[in-house]
Amino acid sequence: MGWYVYLLRCGDGTLYTGITDDVQRRLAAHRAGRGAKYTRGRGPLELVYLEQVPDKSAALRRELAVKALPRSKKLALIAGQDSPAAARIRDLNR
Repeated sequence: MGWYVYLLRCGDGTLYTGITDDVQRRLAAHRAGRGAKYTRGRGPLELVYLEQVPDKSAALRRELAVKALPRSKKLALIAGQDSPAAARIRDLNR
């Protein structure tokens, strides 16, 4: 079991970056209003980026790095993700 860094696109067009060890559970929590305070009331929420990392420490470091990126670079990450991640994201958004 690994850890993941993810990006959500909120209903207002903003992007939220987070980490989890269970993507499906975390996405459900966000959508139910029990996720991060930032995402509450900003639905609908769409998972748009997913990156697996080896452990929580790596996830925290990668989360900080992604949060520091300008929006244009975050959008480039989303556009450039590999096919397996894109397919998993489609499945999780159903």
